[in-house]
Amino acid sequence: MIIGESTHKREPKTIALAADLVIVGGGLTGTCGAITAARAGLKVVLVQDRPVLGGNCSSEVRLWILGATSHMGNNNRWAREGGVIDEIMLENAYRNPDGNPLIFDTVLLEKVTQEDNITLLLNTAVYDLDKTQTGDKIEAVHAFCSQNSTKYSITAPLFCDASGDGIMGFLAGAAFRMGAEPMEEFGEKFAPDKGYGELLGHSMYFYSKDIGRPVKFVPPSFALQDITEIPRYKTFNPKDFGCRLWWLEYGGRMDTVHDTEKIKWELWKVVYGAWNYIKNSGEFPEADNMTLEWVGAIPGKRESRRFEGDYLLKQQDVVDQQVFPDTVAFGGWSLDLHPADGVYSDQAGCNQWHSKGVYSIPYRCFYSKNIENLFIAGRIISATHVAFASTRVMATSATGGQAVAIAAAVAKKHNCSPREVGEKHLEELQLELWRSGQYLPQTAISDPDNLLNHAQIMASSTLELKELAGSDLWKPIEHSVAQMLPVKGDIPAVTVWVEASQDTELLVELRKSSKAFNHTPDVTLETRSYRLIAGRHELVLDWDSYFPEECYAFVCFLKNEHVRIQYSEQRVTGLVTVFNATNPAVSNYGKQEPTEDLGVDTFEFWCPQRRPAGLNLAFALSKPVSLFGTEKLQNGWHRPIAGPNAWVAAIDDRNPELNLQWNEKQSISKIDFVFDTDFDHPMENVIYVHPETVMPFCTQHIEVLDDADNVIGTINDNHLTKRTLTLTMPVTTHSLKIRLQNSHAHVPVSLMEVRVY
Repeated sequence: MIIGESTHKREPKTIALAADLVIVGGGLTGTCGAITAARAGLKVVLVQDRPVLGGNCSSEVRLWILGATSHMGNNNRWAREGGVIDEIMLENAYRNPDGNPLIFDTVLLEKVTQEDNITLLLNTAVYDLDKTQTGDKIEAVHAFCSQNSTKYSITAPLFCDASGDGIMGFLAGAAFRMGAEPMEEFGEKFAPDKGYGELLGHSMYFYSKDIGRPVKFVPPSFALQDITEIPRYKTFNPKDFGCRLWWLEYGGRMDTVHDTEKIKWELWKVVYGAWNYIKNSGEFPEADNMTLEWVGAIPGKRESRRFEGDYLLKQQDVVDQQVFPDTVAFGGWSLDLHPADGVYSDQAGCNQWHSKGVYSIPYRCFYSKNIENLFIAGRIISATHVAFASTRVMATSATGGQAVAIAAAVAKKHNCSPREVGEKHLEELQLELWRSGQYLPQTAISDPDNLLNHAQIMASSTLELKELAGSDLWKPIEHSVAQMLPVKGDIPAVTVWVEASQDTELLVELRKSSKAFNHTPDVTLETRSYRLIAGRHELVLDWDSYFPEECYAFVCFLKNEHVRIQYSEQRVTGLVTVFNATNPAVSNYGKQEPTEDLGVDTFEFWCPQRRPAGLNLAFALSKPVSLFGTEKLQNGWHRPIAGPNAWVAAIDDRNPELNLQWNEKQSISKIDFVFDTDFDHPMENVIYVHPETVMPFCTQHIEVLDDADNVIGTINDNHLTKRTLTLTMPVTTHSLKIRLQNSHAHVPVSLMEVRVY
């Protein structure tokens, strides 16, 4: 028994912790940063003020994770984010293809708790900090856990604010901005005026379900009584739930930090008023058997403070795809502003403008310009309001968290500040990021320690792409469709098979992107017209164009509903069909056409379809495309960009082998593999149902043998992009034999990269 009495003020139990890196904020950014830093050897304390990890993607808010892929609704091919965020999304697709948000919570929690170097503090909020006498460094942060009534004092040489509102940066005195910059400050033509509003609001989501019998709903007294106060009330659909209702937004005219509780109550008022309208207006008889399953208790925040680094990313950097020498992350979501009045606005819920491809984010955006040991990550990075409109989304933010984590490891190694990492150790930072799986657009990386650089690589077979066999599927050209083909030099003649339901004319265009690393077919090279009589035809498309550098050619069949074209069931790494269709969810209406000078481009959208749709066209080539050789394993890229960037085995070689040989014996302790897990697929963690748990291009079984044919390592049942074989003892050998298998009969085995250390 404990009995206590005192006339003096008591202090709560206090625990002192020390770490190499303290990350405040356990949203997706902080979670990916903590995992990355722990794997890089840092002792990390991750402070999260909620009971679960993930922030806006957790079961508390339930927003889908998106980034450069934009629901497959833009021209950013193979643009899903790499590294830890990729690992998380693949693991969730493997375990949770139906998108259960509670299961996703467990994926995040498991990833963090598996790392011995992470001390996780849930339900723990930072409320104070200590600084050095000079005022330019943080010494410790102080936090309180409401569940165990314990105070934590945490010291470290390095700190990262990934808290969303920037509580640590604010308390530390870090320079920040809030609200929109005027157009004149940075020449951003998309900068909003005060009528549109200078801040994005919060959103609240709900889940509903059909329980198979009538159920009534009596609204709470605080529910919105007159749904017509919401100008968009006519767009309600009982089948919509969760973050498909992202436009239930409010608060952009308020202080989105300190007025969050007021904003929450207004959103509860809207949500329950909306459900009352759905249930009791008589407009939706299909909702009779539906009930509310879940309503968010905390709102999903979009915007508050943005902190200043040594560089502010701006609109032109996003649109022009500015090349930075210190690229450490990338984005690809649209410039996506929302009216500040949110659901009460008579304007569209969002105003989105896309770029022609992904853009780079420089390292200088990820640390404070005036607090020497403070990294900044997530939606609070150094960007203008307009650029933030793209960088704010979670998958993009996660890449920033990973960049900060590796930078912290480099800073510890060299005992230097975040700024000095970029000034003195940039090459090392970028190499380690690349090794961790981060994609750095237009940034060439060479790995001097990779023994593959000096190896001779032989394969049991290599794909010489001559044809994709036809299937029984013939589909009308309801939307213009293009087969993307990797090319270099002369493009071969392409034979396809079509069927006309009546006499008609079919237009075919050959296009490419104005930038080889993009996938927007904005340059038309040649146009062919074919007069077709009713019936089936074999069309031979012979071209005169020459491609001096490796890139993708788009063989475009323009919309004609009277013509069916044959498809193939065969899928190949680095090949995809794209369609000039629409995707209103991301403001894709087939073509982006700004009606005034907003500083964005006019271009068409050509986007893939989700599996099981999105098959390649059946075709035959007059000469093979030979861009799938073993040399691709050494070119420094681990995803398709201007070409497949992969070695691909022949279609009929179901158990291919690679043989790596050196002139002298090598001591080998570790082998990294990078597989094709379809970086085109967004893998939204909630709402969407995914058609497979293992991507069809992914190699699933790997066996490695030394020069005496001893098996030195195996990987079985793989579903991840990056896997490492760490040998218990170094092996000395003249060669390595790598045997690979996948289980998808219509997909040849491929490998993006192998690194030997």
